[in-house]
Amino acid sequence: MIRKLTISLLSLIASSFNIAAANDAFSIKNIGLDLANDLAAEAVNECRKKGYQVSAVVVDRNGLLRVAMRDDLATRFTLQISEEKANLAVMAGTSSSDFRNRRDDIRAEMNHLDDIIVMEGALEIIAGGARLGAIGVSGAPSGDIDQACAQKALDKYADRLEFIE
Repeated sequence: MIRKLTISLLSLIASSFNIAAANDAFSIKNIGLDLANDLAAEAVNECRKKGYQVSAVVVDRNGLLRVAMRDDLATRFTLQISEEKANLAVMAGTSSSDFRNRRDDIRAEMNHLDDIIVMEGALEIIAGGARLGAIGVSGAPSGDIDQACAQKALDKYADRLEFIE
Protein backbone atom coordinates (compact mmCIF):
# COMPACT_ATOMS: atom_id res chain seq x y z
CA MET A 1 0.00 0.00 0.00
CA ILE A 2 2.78 2.42 0.94
CA ARG A 3 4.64 1.47 -2.22
CA LYS A 4 1.55 2.21 -4.40
CA LEU A 5 1.07 5.52 -2.61
CA THR A 6 4.73 6.42 -3.11
CA ILE A 7 4.59 5.56 -6.81
CA SER A 8 1.37 7.53 -7.24
CA LEU A 9 2.85 10.52 -5.42
CA LEU A 10 6.05 10.41 -7.48
CA SER A 11 4.01 10.18 -10.70
CA LEU A 12 1.94 13.17 -9.67
CA ILE A 13 5.03 15.23 -8.83
CA ALA A 14 6.74 14.27 -12.11
CA SER A 15 3.70 15.10 -14.20
CA SER A 16 3.16 18.46 -12.49
CA PHE A 17 6.82 19.32 -13.12
CA ASN A 18 6.41 18.58 -16.84
CA ILE A 19 3.30 20.75 -17.02
CA ALA A 20 5.06 23.66 -15.32
CA ALA A 21 8.10 23.33 -17.56
CA ALA A 22 6.04 23.13 -20.75
CA ASN A 23 5.49 26.92 -20.78
CA ASP A 24 9.00 27.96 -19.82
CA ALA A 25 10.21 28.24 -23.42
CA PHE A 26 8.67 28.37 -26.85
CA SER A 27 9.70 28.65 -30.47
CA ILE A 28 8.55 31.28 -32.92
CA LYS A 29 9.08 31.95 -36.60
CA ASN A 30 10.47 35.26 -37.72
CA ILE A 31 11.52 36.64 -41.09
CA GLY A 32 15.15 36.18 -42.07
CA LEU A 33 17.29 38.97 -43.47
CA ASP A 34 17.71 37.42 -46.94
CA LEU A 35 13.98 37.05 -47.54
CA ALA A 36 13.26 40.50 -46.09
CA ASN A 37 15.88 42.01 -48.39
CA ASP A 38 14.50 40.23 -51.46
CA LEU A 39 10.92 41.31 -50.72
CA ALA A 40 11.84 44.96 -50.19
CA ALA A 41 13.98 45.09 -53.33
CA GLU A 42 11.26 43.48 -55.43
CA ALA A 43 8.60 45.91 -54.14
CA VAL A 44 10.81 48.89 -55.05
CA ASN A 45 11.52 47.38 -58.47
CA GLU A 46 7.82 46.72 -59.15
CA CYS A 47 6.91 50.33 -58.41
CA ARG A 48 9.89 51.54 -60.45
CA LYS A 49 8.54 49.59 -63.46
CA LYS A 50 5.34 51.63 -63.10
CA GLY A 51 7.32 54.87 -62.98
CA TYR A 52 7.14 55.48 -59.22
CA GLN A 53 10.00 56.13 -56.81
CA VAL A 54 9.14 54.48 -53.50
CA SER A 55 10.54 53.09 -50.30
CA ALA A 56 9.85 49.61 -49.02
CA VAL A 57 10.31 48.49 -45.44
CA VAL A 58 10.09 45.00 -43.99
CA VAL A 59 9.52 44.59 -40.26
CA ASP A 60 9.53 41.36 -38.29
CA ARG A 61 6.61 39.92 -36.32
CA ASN A 62 7.35 42.34 -33.47
CA GLY A 63 7.48 45.43 -35.66
CA LEU A 64 11.27 45.63 -35.55
CA LEU A 65 12.97 46.89 -38.68
CA ARG A 66 14.64 44.21 -40.81
CA VAL A 67 15.18 46.03 -44.13
CA ALA A 68 14.59 49.56 -45.39
CA MET A 69 15.11 50.48 -49.06
CA ARG A 70 14.59 53.87 -50.65
CA ASP A 71 14.69 54.25 -54.41
CA ASP A 72 17.05 56.90 -55.74
CA LEU A 73 14.51 59.72 -56.06
CA ALA A 74 12.05 58.75 -53.32
CA THR A 75 11.78 61.32 -50.56
CA ARG A 76 13.14 60.49 -47.14
CA PHE A 77 9.66 60.60 -45.61
CA THR A 78 8.63 57.55 -47.61
CA LEU A 79 10.89 55.43 -45.39
CA GLN A 80 9.09 56.51 -42.23
CA ILE A 81 5.64 56.15 -43.76
CA SER A 82 6.33 52.69 -45.19
CA GLU A 83 7.64 51.48 -41.82
CA GLU A 84 4.60 52.88 -40.00
CA LYS A 85 2.29 51.18 -42.51
CA ALA A 86 4.10 47.86 -41.97
CA ASN A 87 3.84 48.27 -38.19
CA LEU A 88 0.07 48.72 -38.53
CA ALA A 89 -0.19 45.47 -40.51
CA VAL A 90 1.75 43.63 -37.80
CA MET A 91 -0.32 45.18 -35.00
CA ALA A 92 -3.67 44.63 -36.71
CA GLY A 93 -2.95 41.17 -38.09
CA THR A 94 -4.27 42.19 -41.50
CA SER A 95 -3.37 44.45 -44.41
CA SER A 96 -3.26 48.16 -43.66
CA SER A 97 -6.01 48.81 -46.20
CA ASP A 98 -8.28 46.20 -44.62
CA PHE A 99 -7.74 47.73 -41.19
CA ARG A 100 -8.35 51.22 -42.56
CA ASN A 101 -11.63 50.16 -44.15
CA ARG A 102 -12.89 48.18 -41.15
CA ARG A 103 -11.82 50.56 -38.39
CA ASP A 104 -12.33 54.02 -39.82
CA ASP A 105 -14.01 54.86 -36.50
CA ILE A 106 -10.65 54.87 -34.66
CA ARG A 107 -8.39 55.98 -37.49
CA ALA A 108 -7.75 59.44 -36.08
CA GLU A 109 -6.81 58.04 -32.67
CA MET A 110 -4.54 55.38 -34.17
CA ASN A 111 -2.60 57.99 -36.12
CA HIS A 112 -1.55 59.53 -32.78
CA LEU A 113 0.31 56.37 -31.78
CA ASP A 114 4.06 56.39 -32.27
CA ASP A 115 5.33 54.36 -35.25
CA ILE A 116 1.87 53.58 -36.69
CA ILE A 117 -0.06 55.22 -39.49
CA VAL A 118 -3.42 54.12 -40.84
CA MET A 119 -2.86 54.22 -44.59
CA GLU A 120 -3.04 51.71 -47.43
CA GLY A 121 0.17 50.10 -48.59
CA ALA A 122 1.23 47.31 -46.21
CA LEU A 123 0.68 43.56 -46.20
CA GLU A 124 1.40 40.80 -43.71
CA ILE A 125 4.11 38.30 -44.55
CA ILE A 126 2.70 34.87 -43.68
CA ALA A 127 4.39 31.48 -44.04
CA GLY A 128 3.06 28.16 -42.86
CA GLY A 129 0.22 29.86 -41.02
CA ALA A 130 2.63 32.01 -39.00
CA ARG A 131 2.97 35.77 -39.31
CA LEU A 132 6.65 36.45 -40.02
CA GLY A 133 6.27 40.22 -40.33
CA ALA A 134 4.97 42.78 -42.78
CA ILE A 135 6.05 44.80 -45.80
CA GLY A 136 5.11 48.44 -46.23
CA VAL A 137 5.53 50.58 -49.33
CA SER A 138 5.20 54.35 -49.71
CA GLY A 139 5.79 56.89 -52.47
CA ALA A 140 3.37 56.02 -55.27
CA PRO A 141 0.48 58.44 -55.87
CA SER A 142 -1.92 56.24 -53.88
CA GLY A 143 -1.83 53.55 -51.24
CA ASP A 144 -3.45 50.97 -53.49
CA ILE A 145 -0.50 51.28 -55.88
CA ASP A 146 1.92 50.94 -52.95
CA GLN A 147 0.07 47.83 -51.83
CA ALA A 148 0.05 46.37 -55.35
CA CYS A 149 3.86 46.66 -55.46
CA ALA A 150 4.10 44.89 -52.09
CA GLN A 151 1.74 42.17 -53.33
CA LYS A 152 3.84 41.62 -56.47
CA ALA A 153 6.89 41.09 -54.26
CA LEU A 154 5.01 38.58 -52.10
CA ASP A 155 3.75 36.81 -55.22
CA LYS A 156 7.25 36.55 -56.67
CA TYR A 157 8.55 34.85 -53.51
CA ALA A 158 5.42 32.80 -52.77
CA ASP A 159 7.31 29.52 -53.27
CA ARG A 160 9.91 30.49 -50.66
CA LEU A 161 7.19 31.49 -48.24
CA GLU A 162 5.24 28.30 -48.88
CA PHE A 163 8.12 26.04 -47.96
CA ILE A 164 9.15 27.72 -44.73
CA GLU A 165 8.66 25.21 -41.94
